[in-house]
Amino acid sequence: MSWTFTLTLPLLSVIQIVSAEIGRVTGRGIAANLRRHYPRPLLWSAVALLLIANVINLGADLSAMGDALTLLVGGSAGVHTIVLGSICVLLEVFLPYRTYASVLKWSTLSLFAYVGVVAVANVPWATALRSLVTPEFSWNAAYATGVVAILGTTISPYLFFWQAAQEIEEERRHHAKPLFRTPKSAGPELKQIQMDTLVGMAFSTIISVAIVFATASTLNANGITAVGSSAEAAEALRPLAGDFAMILFALGILGTGMLAVPVLAGSAAYAITEMFGVSGGLDFKPARPGSSMPRLSPPRSRAHRSIRSESAPSRRFTGQPWSMASLPLR
Repeated sequence: MSWTFTLTLPLLSVIQIVSAEIGRVTGRGIAANLRRHYPRPLLWSAVALLLIANVINLGADLSAMGDALTLLVGGSAGVHTIVLGSICVLLEVFLPYRTYASVLKWSTLSLFAYVGVVAVANVPWATALRSLVTPEFSWNAAYATGVVAILGTTISPYLFFWQAAQEIEEERRHHAKPLFRTPKSAGPELKQIQMDTLVGMAFSTIISVAIVFATASTLNANGITAVGSSAEAAEALRPLAGDFAMILFALGILGTGMLAVPVLAGSAAYAITEMFGVSGGLDFKPARPGSSMPRLSPPRSRAHRSIRSESAPSRRFTGQPWSMASLPLR
């Protein structure tokens, strides 16, 4: 099934580049552009589907993180899940964008734990590399479910919203204007976006392939095919590849969760904010108690006010574009 990653890499790269360019050119996120150009029912349906998928994924990721931490230090998985979820919320709400972006950048290093698992596992490299370019089909429900799972988790809507939003956060950070206002600078900017996105998607695919190679060469090769969670997979690695491989895999789960949870929650928050035309972003302070609606009050710097006025040319979009993006973070 590794061939699916070879197939999805160009598809994922292209759609992420398009999402980033939408945000950088228009100064608005995906939901804001839907709000401006399409009927409201389409906007509401898109955001509702995004929220449903994100909530399910958030629950799964937090649960996996709690289980992984239990493997490493013991204790209650439920308590660990609550603590880790609370940490993610506090970081996302109270850290300034620049600091938070740096945290996410450095957190990506934890994903190399999966590469470490491959290094200590007995991977049949000739077979593994051939599987990347030679599809082997099995006409059964399990195989079809696996293909759908890979496609669904690789090319996911929340990444599109996040990618476009990140470009707007970068606009604010550098006090830049949307490219439709500065078309002469569009060429170099769009090339940089394309390069950043291609590197990030290639890195993401390498990590995904490493996970598949590690589990296939250890669990599947020893007849272990019924694994209920990523934590169970980590635990099953212990007798096959040793404690070190199990620890690396569990650390990878924690690192992946610390990256995925902010993206899932943030993309949902961005979509809701844009859907209602309310200002928001990672540099915005939480609304004061007693406000009539859940608005986020923007920073009060002169530079920010000037960017705000420049980035809202449409009368239909009453709030400032908020935003952020999937990896890579620039």
